[in-house]
Amino acid sequence: MKLKKLLAIILLLPIMSFAQSDLDKVLKGGELLLGGINIFKVTKSDGKKDSKLIESFCVKNKRTDRITFRIVGKNEEGDEVKKELVVPKDGKECVFELPKGIYTYEIVLANKEILKKGEYKFEEEVIITVRDE
Repeated sequence: MKLKKLLAIILLLPIMSFAQSDLDKVLKGGELLLGGINIFKVTKSDGKKDSKLIESFCVKNKRTDRITFRIVGKNEEGDEVKKELVVPKDGKECVFELPKGIYTYEIVLANKEILKKGEYKFEEEVIITVRDE
């Protein structure tokens, strides 16, 4: 009997006690935290817009065999930029610090057959996924 009364008091005591802070103070604190986080996001994005490089560009392969992903383009000085990624099945390969611009791409299968060819404008980080059609 004493155990039941003690258990009831322990369970009901926190419900009847008062909160240590008002709801307004909690909301203002959360607002300050979110405002601080937004400031960091704005400063990061401003630096990326002025950059002439893309931090990373990745290719994911969801096909049953490996692929080769080739891109060819030119940087601002007119120098040719060539990159070739060999992506294993269910794998992912990345290129870091690629100059922004328009590139010609080519997806080549393991048997040297060209799956897809085209142009792509690289302006920001991107992940390209190649799937079975």
